[in-house]
This record gives sequence, structure tokens and C-alpha cells, in this order.
Amino acid sequence: MPADEIMTEQTTVTQTDARPVPTLPDAQTVISVKHWTDRLFSFRVTRPASLRFRSGEFVMIGLMGDPDPKTGKQKPLLRAYSIASPSWDDALEFYSIKVQDGPLTSKLQHIQPGDEIILRPKPVGTLVHDALLPGKRLWLFATGTGFAPFASLLRDPETYEKFDEIVMTHTVRDVAELEYGRQLIENLAKDDMMEELLGAENLAKIRYYPTTTREQSPKMGRITNLLQDGTVFRDLGIDGIHPETDRGMVCGSLDFNKDIKEVLEGFGLEEGANSDPKHYVVEKAFVG
Repeated sequence: MPADEIMTEQTTVTQTDARPVPTLPDAQTVISVKHWTDRLFSFRVTRPASLRFRSGEFVMIGLMGDPDPKTGKQKPLLRAYSIASPSWDDALEFYSIKVQDGPLTSKLQHIQPGDEIILRPKPVGTLVHDALLPGKRLWLFATGTGFAPFASLLRDPETYEKFDEIVMTHTVRDVAELEYGRQLIENLAKDDMMEELLGAENLAKIRYYPTTTREQSPKMGRITNLLQDGTVFRDLGIDGIHPETDRGMVCGSLDFNKDIKEVLEGFGLEEGANSDPKHYVVEKAFVG
């Protein structure tokens, strides 16, 4: 998988106590699938009635692997996926990259409505409001499919109750890779239900800052560089990032996470966790 993507095939998890098909363990039914590019797709599945999660968390999902050549038995092939839908939604949405020779996504990209996937209903993660101290401005830093948990948080009323301003930055290589996030943010203001749920005054708090690193677009460059040279602040009319007022959430590749941590700590921010809220948090589920 490309280095600038959040979810890597190295995070694959197999279960040794799997039961063979036909009945999938923890099965959920695919409701809809949308292919955004030849490398990106999103899909919605049914939500287990007992599943409770905080917007920004992730779960393990997957499919049955290929049969063992000797025994014919199959094992679940699972990966961590952020839930892109908000905690109040009656379905679960996911946003994924396609890897043609990836153990899971080579199969997952072909799912159709009515198919089943495996979903382990044990949500966890650090990109939650509980891990941050109160603040005035929330920065959401994503690369690639790292936009997924923020798709959840941007549709959660609590995000707007806690902050006066939300800056959503999304760095990708090509313009088409911005489409999922761009449409989601654009539709927040167009969707009557979302406007009623969140309020027009809250939707006005969103500042969307997309950048590309390869294909020409209105704003080029990596967000880390644009923060360090002050471009972001000049573009948005913000006087910088300060521990007293600013909070951050980070979801991207290993290299991006490392770089943005250094930038944020250079501004005086400290990394927090569910058990120790601070100024910013990083999702580590997809690295290592």
C-alpha cells in the first residue's frame, strides 16, 4: 500500500479459531457501495443492534480468507477500519483504499449490496473527544483514507458543542482523492436533516482546507510544510496554533503522523489519550 495511506495491509489479523463458511461469524450485510476512484471506495453495512461506539472509533472488519490448500478450512482476514458514520447513524459506513494484491482489499473492493462482511463489534480508538482537553478550535489532520474518522466526527453534534471552530485539513496526491471528503462537507449544508441536527450556525464553524501533493490544485503542498511556513494561518486568517486554545486530531500514514506530531509539539501542544486528555491525539491503530 502507498506510504501516504493510513491503513496498511500489514495490520491484517487472522483468527486461529475460525469456523468455516457458509455462516460468517459476526456477519453484517452490505447496504451500498460507491467507487470514488480506481483506488478508493466507500460502503455502508448494517449495524449490530448492540453496537455502541463513540464517533471517531474503529472496529475490525473483513472477509473469509482463501481455503487452506491442505485442509480446505478458511479463516477470517480482518483489518482495522475507522467508522466513517456518526455514532447516531443506524448503519455503519467505511472508506477504503483498493490494493490489487492486498490480502483483504483485493477482495473487499468487489463487495456488492446483499453480500456479507465480518464485523467484530468492539470499537476502540483515540480520536475521540474524551481524549482532548476543552478548547476553542479543533484541527482535524488527515491524509488519504485517514479522512474516515473525521467523516464521523463532522456529523456528530458533540463536535460543535465543544468547539467554536473546526479546521478540516485533507492532504492527498490527486484531486479526485478529495472527492469523498469534499462531497461530505458540502452535503452537510445541503442536507435538511443534517442542518436540523447540527444547526446552520454550527455548520458555519467548519473551515475546509484540502491540499494536493502531485496533481495541480488551488492549494498545493503537504499540510506539515504549510503549517511550518505559516501558509495555512495566512490563508485562514488565524494567528497560529496555541496550547491555550487549539486542539488537534491526526489520522494518516506512519510518516505523516510522525511529522505532524513534531509540528504540533513545536507549537507547544502535548499528546493525549483516553486516560490522559491533552492538546492533540493521533490514531495509531494502522501502524506497526
